[in-house]
Order: sequence, then structure tokens, then C-alpha cells
Amino acid sequence: MPRVTRSTRAAPAAAAAPKPASKKRTSAKGAGGSGGALKKQKYDSSPPDKIAKSTTKESKYFKKGESAKPKKARTKRAAKPEEDYEDDSDAVSPDADHNSSDADSNFWGLQEQATEGKNALSQAIKDFSRKRGPKSEVSVASEPPTTSSKKDLWKEGVKTGLGPGKEVFIKKPKARDPGDTPYEDETLHPNTLLFLEDLAENNERQWLKAHDADYRASKKDWETFVESLTEKITEQDGTIPELPAKDLVFRIHRDIRFSKDPTPYKTHFSAAWSRTGKKGPYAAYYVHCQPGASFVGAGLWHPEADKLALLRDDIDNNSERLKDVLRQEGLRREFFGGIPDDEDEAVQAFAKQNSESALKTKPKGYEHDNENIELLRLRSFTIGKPVSDADLLSPDAQEKIATLIGTMEPFVTYLNSVVMPDPGGHDTSSIATDSADEE
Repeated sequence: MPRVTRSTRAAPAAAAAPKPASKKRTSAKGAGGSGGALKKQKYDSSPPDKIAKSTTKESKYFKKGESAKPKKARTKRAAKPEEDYEDDSDAVSPDADHNSSDADSNFWGLQEQATEGKNALSQAIKDFSRKRGPKSEVSVASEPPTTSSKKDLWKEGVKTGLGPGKEVFIKKPKARDPGDTPYEDETLHPNTLLFLEDLAENNERQWLKAHDADYRASKKDWETFVESLTEKITEQDGTIPELPAKDLVFRIHRDIRFSKDPTPYKTHFSAAWSRTGKKGPYAAYYVHCQPGASFVGAGLWHPEADKLALLRDDIDNNSERLKDVLRQEGLRREFFGGIPDDEDEAVQAFAKQNSESALKTKPKGYEHDNENIELLRLRSFTIGKPVSDADLLSPDAQEKIATLIGTMEPFVTYLNSVVMPDPGGHDTSSIATDSADEE
């Protein structure tokens, strides 16, 4: 490496090198304190000529009265008067100073202007709605509107001729006036048949709901009639117990689950009396109330398969029991049109009344040439007689019905002895066996 020689002459004063600045140490220990203390020392060492001084000269930017948004004096607002016990003159407290009173008056003035603006806007909307026509008019009918034609307002889809927003009040119909004929327990009222006539013409849920008063009056009239008739029936047949109307009267609602007829209600009232009321395996007496189609009957309608098998077995083995009942003078006179005392004619008349559900050929297990094939084809064993409306509404209607039931008592007793024989009673199977042994 070459050797460098230095000059011993002193450098000129002008060319003397500046004194190097002292290096700042970032260490807190070298500074002798924290960074905050260092900044405070720098702030305190600011030159004195930069200190802000107060002056009495006003700036042009802060002159009074030239502010873009002048500040309002914040005053305590008085509570809004309550109309229940204060007048408008008491809205401002008497202890408030002059400035606060002016501020409150200005505030309520602004509120009144805003309210007037809202009222004006609402009035403008109403005027605009009237100009558009009756479709946009909004009003409430204070009274039920009257239509030119008689319309059933309860029906769905009926138009009233009113625009949207209108309210139609439909008065709920009251029950028919009974007139001079009072409701009595032992007779039927004419209004009951009138209700059934109306129901046949308006078999709808909405109609019945609108005429609920007529329905309830008619239903109660029928139930009281049935309860008083029960006492007379028990006199004709001692096996019939006295049960309440709810165990005897059938419902007016139809079971439409498996029916092609969608009408929801029956157009008749009916009741049945048996050893177990309207339900059960026993043969029953039946009263049907329908305008122009009322009747009184008895028997077994569509019995269960096991009960039907017992009846057919009894007819096949001992048909004389049923034929003797059908040949009775009362049944022939009241239910078979007054036919003569002939076995074949009685069987034909009985089979004709039950032909609707009878078999066309023969039941299983029996031959075509069976001498009792006309009775073996039957699937219902009933008899009945029509009752006119005049007889049903007459004062002695219950006596007439009870007389017919007394005539049918031997027929019902026979059916019960076959399908539900009493313990220790008459056993038809033993009789059939004995007759077979004798042959």
C-alpha cells in the first residue's frame, strides 16, 4: 500500500472545515429521559417571537350580524298545555323572562306553520282524488246502502256497486215471527217446515250462517217434539228407554267425504228410537220430517254382514215367522195398502218397499229355485208409511205417530229376536233343528 504524507502547514482560515454536527442518539438512555420529555423540551424551547398574542382588533370574518347561520338563543321551552284542565292563555309560565317568552312564541309559530302545511297537503290529495273519479274515492258508508234490485249480499261474488273503501253493513236476519201459533212441545210449528223448504233452495254454508236464528228455532222445536214423543213410544214398546234428544236426533250435517253430492246439509229432520237410541245393532223406529216427504218407519236398514246372515238363515230355515208378522191386519192396512190376507201378496208388498238395495240374482250359498228367494235377496228389512204435512202439523200428530209405531212393534220385535236375541229367550236355531229332526 502506498504511504500517504500529510502537510504540516496550517490551512487558511477561510478554508477551515466546518465543525461536524453532533450526532443524535436514539437511545432513551443517551437522551437522559423518555421521548415525551424530549418533545416537551423542544416545545418549551420555541422562539419567543412565535408566541400568540391577544389583540383588541376585530377580524372582518367575525363581525356581528354577518354569520351565515345565526344562532338562536337556547331557552327552556314551556310545556305544551293540556286541554283537560288548562286554557291557551296558560301556555307560557308567568315566571319566564321576556327573551324566553319570545323564543317560545317563535317556536309555536313554526309548529303552527308546519301543521297548516300538512293540512294543505292533505286537502290537495283529497281534491286530486275527487278529480280522478269515484274509483279512488275513499269513504265509509255510515248507513247500509240500498240497491235497486234485491240481491243476496251474503253470497260470494255479489257486487254492491260500491267503490273500494266502502263498507257494507248486512243486517243479521232474525228468526221468523211465530205469528198467532205459539211454539209447543207436543206439536211442530209451521216455521220448522218453512225453514226446511228454504234450506233445500239455499243449501250453502253461508246461507245457513246468515239464517242461524231460524235454524236454532227449528232445531229446538224438533228436539222438544221428539222428547215429548218418546214418552208415547215407550208406552207402545216397553223395550225402548227414555233417552235425551241428543241420543235420538240425527245431525243435519251430511258426510260428503265419499259422496258425489257436495251439498253440506240434509234437508230434513229425523230421529230414531231403539234399545240403544239412534245408534246400535237393534231394529229401530224412525220418524222423518221433510216438507212433502215425511214418513214413519221401522226396521233394519243395511244391517252389518253378520246380522244379515242371521236374518237370511232364519228365513231359509223358518220363513213362517216373518210371513206371519207381515200378514197381520194392522201392517196390511197401514203399510201394504190394505192388501188381503194372503201370504204371497204380503211378501211381494214387503219386498217392493226394500227393492232399491236388493240383489238382482241370489245371495251366496243359496239356489235360484229357493222358495224364499224373494226375501233372501233383500239387504234391508224396513217398512214405512208417508205422513202428510197437515197430519204432521196437526195437534194430534204424536198420537197418530204412536199408533203407527204400535202397529210396527211385532215387526221390530221379530227382527231383534233374530239379530240380537235376549239371553234365555227364543232361539231360532233350535227351532230349525227340531223341525228338521221331525222331518
